Amino acid sequence: MSKQQRWNELADVKDELAARDWFPGTSGNVSIKVSESPLAFYVSASGKDKTKRTSEDFLLVDENGRPVEETHLKASAETGIHCEVYRLTDAGCCLHVHTVDNNLISELYGDEGEITFQGQELIKAFGIWEEDGSISVPIVENYADLTRLSEAVGEVIKSDTKAVLIRNHGITVWGKNAFEAKKHLEAFEFLFSYHIKLQTLSLLTKNKSIGGIKNGTTKIS
Repeated sequence: MSKQQRWNELADVKDELAARDWFPGTSGNVSIKVSESPLAFYVSASGKDKTKRTSEDFLLVDENGRPVEETHLKASAETGIHCEVYRLTDAGCCLHVHTVDNNLISELYGDEGEITFQGQELIKAFGIWEEDGSISVPIVENYADLTRLSEAVGEVIKSDTKAVLIRNHGITVWGKNAFEAKKHLEAFEFLFSYHIKLQTLSLLTKNKSIGGIKNGTTKIS
């Protein structure tokens, strides 16, 4: 696939996420791999309004997040997180968004360091089909030092990790291509929203038969 095709693929995903208001206040960033060796990927240019589509939305950077072509654009301040994802996984696309739901989840379970979902239909989006299957999302602290933040994300990525939550900040999700990354993001955001609504209903009704929540795990009963 050509560089232009990769650009268009990333722009299409950005447009879809922007339409959902998942990039408030120019927040968030997206990237897509262009080459494996040497690693090069398009990443969001800093400070752009992601509800608009322009020829300066992305720039091409290397494995260290440095521009590989002459440009006046500045890469997103969180490009280092994307570098870690590409270094540690087989990802072809990486998406980072800030939503109310993922911020609430990261704050609720930040002290536990992760949240686990089990027994819910949407985990099939991650290829988990077992009846008792589960998926966990690690949560890291929101370090102001972006180098330390990138390192913290890298430290919790394992072979089966699909995303990392940054406490009271946002989520970084990846997949083998833009379609899969978007699918993973949509599934996580559904799970987060469902969990918060379930918590709220449980508190309002005090009826434990609605569902059970224990040790950061959501399981439908």
